[in-house]
Parts: sequence; structure tokens; C-alpha cells
Amino acid sequence: MTENYDVYETPFNSRYCSKEMKELFSPRNRFSTWRKLWVWLAEAELELGLQVEGLTKESVDQMKEHIEIQNDEFLIAAEEEKRRRHDVMAHIHTFGIAAPKAAGIIHLGATSCYVTDGADLCFLRDGLNLLLPKLAAVIQKLRDFAIQYKDMPTLGYTHGQSAQLVTVGKRACTWIQDLLMDLRNLERARDDLRFRGVKGTTGTQASFLSLFKGNHSKVKELDRLITAKAGFKSAFPITTQTYSRKVDVSICQALGSLGSTCEFIGTNIRLLASFKEMEEPFEKDQTGSSAMAYKRNPMRSERLCSLGRRLQNSAKDSMDTYAHQWLERTLDDSAIRRICIPEAYLCADACLILLDNICSGLVPYPAIINSRIAQELPFMTTENIIMALAAKGVSRQEAHEQIRVLSHETTLVVKTEGGHNDLLDRIRRTVFFQPIIEELDQLLDPKTFIGRAPQQVEDYIEGRLGPYTKAQREELSTEVLDELNDGEVDMILKRYKIAGEKAKAAELHC
Repeated sequence: MTENYDVYETPFNSRYCSKEMKELFSPRNRFSTWRKLWVWLAEAELELGLQVEGLTKESVDQMKEHIEIQNDEFLIAAEEEKRRRHDVMAHIHTFGIAAPKAAGIIHLGATSCYVTDGADLCFLRDGLNLLLPKLAAVIQKLRDFAIQYKDMPTLGYTHGQSAQLVTVGKRACTWIQDLLMDLRNLERARDDLRFRGVKGTTGTQASFLSLFKGNHSKVKELDRLITAKAGFKSAFPITTQTYSRKVDVSICQALGSLGSTCEFIGTNIRLLASFKEMEEPFEKDQTGSSAMAYKRNPMRSERLCSLGRRLQNSAKDSMDTYAHQWLERTLDDSAIRRICIPEAYLCADACLILLDNICSGLVPYPAIINSRIAQELPFMTTENIIMALAAKGVSRQEAHEQIRVLSHETTLVVKTEGGHNDLLDRIRRTVFFQPIIEELDQLLDPKTFIGRAPQQVEDYIEGRLGPYTKAQREELSTEVLDELNDGEVDMILKRYKIAGEKAKAAELHC
């Protein structure tokens, strides 16, 4: 099969996404899933003793033999849809040609949304099951990064200005915490999913009640059987012709929230790259600019921000579609859902591949970080100097005034002459500060400015047993010890069976 370079192809397919996610939303998987749903319906009707001409074990077996749609059948279905202007009827006809013994009983009692919505719910669930391990793998890589750099001081920034020191690892934990929120949101969205089941044209199950001659128990059992065959624990008790489009809102909001986290992290990395404090992976032959050969542009993080922004907008599409539905159903949900739901998943997949690749090779530059600290730390240490002088019996107010004057002189040199921060040199030359000159280096150690950042990283990731004495630990129950022995991050990673693993970086197509 030759490539066709003369028609548009979405970049999700050609550039950004994984094979498994593209296959999930492929036409072959979609229409083969429709066929599975028709098989499950016929199977369940047969199991419940429905007496209809053509509904036999042989006809159902023939359907099973042709569950996967073949290439030539796509052409038949396309021709039928062109004639009928109805995709489900076109595929019922096509499936009937492949399984002629079942042609008269395919789709018996069902409405189109039995297969369209049923398949979509399977895709929503299966897509989340593809995304969640990828998200956990990203968290694992950031977890290792945070532990490695838990006590490396770095400037904090508030209002875009230098602020109190944090650590490189502590900052990474802010990203981890947000990603864990996304992971929980996606798990909740997946676990809240129910199947549509067999509900008929307006959700009343009237057609199935007619088929089973008023036997309510058999209709309920039919719904339960098909729900179980589809791999769901339960079905929505109430539907219209469709499952509520509010379900799509819940899924797309969770995905959109992940998109906002991706853009947030990407923006953080881009800012740090602009300070030259940290870089995303940059390969040996990678080119940063076609004109400026020296450039090391953070293209991965920039792409992550771009795709994250697109993912955020998927929630708006789903909310608009839900809000515009009329009563039991209108078809204005169809075309947009064919686009926005697969693309939300493809976009999330692309974001996680990128984020995995980035987090596999983040590179902090300690020399740059330390030089930037050195420019700001003299100002930050002034309060420590004042307290040290007060401890020696020097007036706090007089110490404050001396520091104020020297600080303003230094700021003037830095801003008007482009000079370095020489506040400490001024302090050393000033007789007033002689009582604490020998303590000055100790007062300036950056690690004395990072508070509990290293311990916060350890507690959050690895566990919270640190504050307990041995005697206190012996009094705790086994269940409590098990919970405390792992930090919040490691407890969640264990569920995905990747805690402690060293996974390869996700590969980018381009």
C-alpha cells in the first residue's frame, strides 16, 4: 500500500500518537466492535430462550466467525451508506452478507445507539486503561528525579521575581502532586463508567419487552447479560435513546484537566530553560534553529504546551454537545463526537508520550543554579544577619538600618552599572558587622534556607515513618505501618506495578 501525500492527515496519526491508541479508534476496531455487540445481543437472546426464526446456535456461530470486518467489506458498507444515508443500517447489511444465516436477526430489538453508544463506552473505558499506565510511568520518572535532587537548593520564584529558596526535587513534587490529581480523576471517570445496555429507542426497553412477550425479568436479565459480556459491572438504569452525554463531559473534563497540567509543567520547564537552570533532553544531532545554530530551543516542552492547550478545549466541546441535546435525543451530537472524543484521547496520548520523554532526561545545571543563588542570596540572608547581631547584643533597629543602607547601595550598582551583587563584600568591610563576620559563611549556606524541603520530598514520596520513634512504631498496627511505610506517591505507583522500575524514555516520532 503506497502512502497518499495528496490528502490531509491529522498530525495525531502521522506525528504524535501511539499505535495502540490509533488502533483503538480505528474504523476496523469500531465496526468490529459493533459486530461484537450484535453477537452478544443474539447470544443473550438465544440464552434466554427467545424463539425467533433464524436465531439459532448456527447463525450466532456464523456471526462469530466474521466478527472482524475485512477490507473488502469496508467498500460494501461505504456503498450501502451512500445509498441509505445510515451507517448502522449499512453495516447491518454488510454483516448480513458475511453471515447470511444471521442476516434476519442481526440487531434484533435494538436501536442504532445500541451499537454506536455501546462501542463508544468500550472505547472510553479501554482508552483510559491505555492512558493511566502511561501517566503512572511519568509520575515514576518524576518521582526518581525528585528524590535525586531533593536537597539541591534553587531559587524559588513568586510574581516572576526571585523568592525564598526551594529545592529542585521539591519543585518536581509540585508537578507530581498535580499529576496524581489527574490520575485520580481519570481513575474515577473510568470507574464511574457504566454500560448503556439494551434500552430501545427511547430508553424504555419496549421493543425487548415485546420480544419477550411482557416478561420483565427476561428483559432485565438480557440487559445484565450483555453488560457483563461487554466487560462492565453495571449498566445505567436510566437512558434515553443514548447514554447521557454528561458522561462524555466527565471524561473530557478529566482529560482536559490533564491537558492543563501538561501545559503548566511544560511552561515551568521552558521558564527554567530560559534561565539556563534546567533543560529537557537535547539530542546530539538535534537542531534548535534553522538560522541560529547555537540555539537549544525547548521544542518538546513547547509542543507539550501546544497539545495540552488543545486537550483542555475538548471539555468545552463535550459540554456544548451535552447542553444542546433535545429531550430523548437529537443527531447533532453525532458528527462532533466522531471528532472530539477520539481526538481528546489521541491528544492525551500524545501529551503523555511527550511528558514521559521529557521527564526521562531532565538536566539541571548546578553551576548556573548556584550562580543565580549567589546573585540573590545576600539579600535573602539579611534577616539572618540581623538576628545574629541581635543575639550578640546589637540593637535590632540599628542593624536593620545598616543593612538597609548597604542593600540599597548594592542594588544601585547592580541595576545601573550591571555589577555583581557585592553586598557581602560591603558587610565584611563595615566595622559594625565585625561581631558576626566569622559566622557569615555559615549564615550564607544555601541549605539553611530550604526549610523542610528535602524531608517533605521524602515524606511525600517514600513514607512518613520518619517522625516516629522505634517505641511508637511498635505500638502501631500492621495496617497503619503498611500505610505509613510508603509515601503517597509510592503507594499509588505500587498499584501500577512500576514502583522502582527504570523504564526507557517514550520515543518521539519526530
